[in-house]
Amino acid sequence: MYKNKTFLAIIPARSGSKRLPGKNTLDLNGKPLIVWTIEAALKSKYIDKVFVSTDDQGIADISEKYGANVPFLRPDILATDESNTISTVLYLLNELDECNEKYSHIILLQPTSPLRTTKDIDNSIELLQDSDSDAVVSVCEAEHSPLWCNKIPKDGDLSNFLDESVLNKRSQDLDTYYRLNGSIYLCNIKRLLKEKTFLLKSDCIAYKMKQERSIDIDNKLDLLQAEAQMKYSQGFKK
Repeated sequence: MYKNKTFLAIIPARSGSKRLPGKNTLDLNGKPLIVWTIEAALKSKYIDKVFVSTDDQGIADISEKYGANVPFLRPDILATDESNTISTVLYLLNELDECNEKYSHIILLQPTSPLRTTKDIDNSIELLQDSDSDAVVSVCEAEHSPLWCNKIPKDGDLSNFLDESVLNKRSQDLDTYYRLNGSIYLCNIKRLLKEKTFLLKSDCIAYKMKQERSIDIDNKLDLLQAEAQMKYSQGFKK
């Protein structure tokens, strides 16, 4: 609890992953991937309960071993390639409501963001309070300016690829753009139930994170990059 607000953390972890099979339980620097997020959430000063939503008993067993709550397995209809995260969140909130377990806010923590820290989690909750907002979503600087991006026609012609306003400009001369990094989605539950999105139409503020903590594990290269980043950080601390 934080200033009369209660916080439920949900970590969504379905079993199916075509690009990186078994992703959520793959070893990352000595621990299953999902454990990094579970441990970060459990160490938070403000989170009241940590739930893992999964369709896989193996993921459930690992999650419970490291201290997370797995009250039930997710139904198969919410564990397909076409399933979206918001449907899973709404299902879990409904199940908890029927058990008369209520919270004022929810924080979605994807297990594919293992470099997100407890400090990031707590800072985002404090930002929500200090800014008097209803939602906080994490972002980081875009690695490349979208002003240097465009579609390519079938013939590969690049004659109109860039707008004249950015021709011959250095990257440091362009405006800074940010992207969602998938690490933190924090929201007032009443607003979430009404709008069915964490990106509310109003009172939604950005929590800025550094790029090096914004790796989102989607493939083998991402996993190797995250491991290298962790080992580098650990060596630097020594």
